[in-house]
Amino acid sequence: MHHTRFLRITAITISALLISLSFPIRASAQPPAVSAAAYVLMDAQTGQVLCGSHHNDKLPMASTTKIMTTLLTLESGDPDTPFVADAEAICVEGSSMGLQTGDVVTKRALCIGMLLPSGNDAANAAAVAVAGSIPAFLELMNRRAAEIGMTRTYFASPSGLDAEGHGSSAYDMALLTRTALQNPDFASICGSISMELSFGNPPYVRTLYNTNKLLTMDDTIIGVKTGFTDAAGRCLVSACERNGARLICVTLNDKNDWADHLALYDYGFSRAAPYTVPLPEDLSLPVEGGEVTGVFVYAKEPLTLTAWNGRPAEISATVLLPPFLTAPIAKGEILGTLQYTTPEGLVVGELPLYAADTVPITDEAPPQSWWAALLDRLYGIR
Repeated sequence: MHHTRFLRITAITISALLISLSFPIRASAQPPAVSAAAYVLMDAQTGQVLCGSHHNDKLPMASTTKIMTTLLTLESGDPDTPFVADAEAICVEGSSMGLQTGDVVTKRALCIGMLLPSGNDAANAAAVAVAGSIPAFLELMNRRAAEIGMTRTYFASPSGLDAEGHGSSAYDMALLTRTALQNPDFASICGSISMELSFGNPPYVRTLYNTNKLLTMDDTIIGVKTGFTDAAGRCLVSACERNGARLICVTLNDKNDWADHLALYDYGFSRAAPYTVPLPEDLSLPVEGGEVTGVFVYAKEPLTLTAWNGRPAEISATVLLPPFLTAPIAKGEILGTLQYTTPEGLVVGELPLYAADTVPITDEAPPQSWWAALLDRLYGIR
């Protein structure tokens, strides 16, 4: 019997695993000139900032707000159960997915309505469906923002329409997008040029089109969201994937956003170099009741990251393993995890750790070790 309780106090932290490799890169070049009031270009895997300007300034971000609204709606579950959209919530100005009083929708349909035509009606209807009211949903938005680490963000509107205090930074919006793209449903919707869906009273099939023109300008663009209000100006959050690397770009109040994003991606990917993170060596675990007293564990493949401008991200590796195992153990069995994180606590990768050998049960079990006896007494592990 194996001990599935992973005790954090026994986790081995390799905090000194700071990658300091050097790579040949092209001649030094400055980022392209950008007309945005604030912008950032971020590695989606590690959160490393390649370049930016005023990216920690809090500014209005218009309908890019709907990234958070959509993420929370998808995370709330039950995406395909039909319900009637709240009649009061859908009475809102600005862009719309076309909801009418009495329309039958699903949460998934509302997410499509938010991310493609940028429906303010969809955002308000989703807020009420998830939390019961818009004020209650705003509490969820700000709580989730704190969890993600969005320290310069305050949500006062689920749609992104101008509201007192409503704002974020380019950096915070990139962090949000990094999290949102890890949700498969979000990634699929925001990367679609158009989608068919059914809603109405009675529901009927119609096609909604994405306001993000970058999707038709460059086939390496994979999303994410446009935005505009008079106060915020043109806002754009996008993501781009080339040769296995992914970048996120955010511009706030940028009249030339399409061109600026493409220029920043060309700059960023020209500075990319893949590298392999070295694996820790000689990891082993004690084994109780086996023909041998220990077993080596290993990761099958190392983690590959991307260095930008010749600067690999600083990461640490934490080995998550139980304090001991009980035979039998099968060769190739997953016994733990090797987790890589940045100094900010962002998880950039996880690798399963496997048993290097089979450990059969011994015919004559040795006396219980003092370590096993202690854990048995403290935690009831047998």
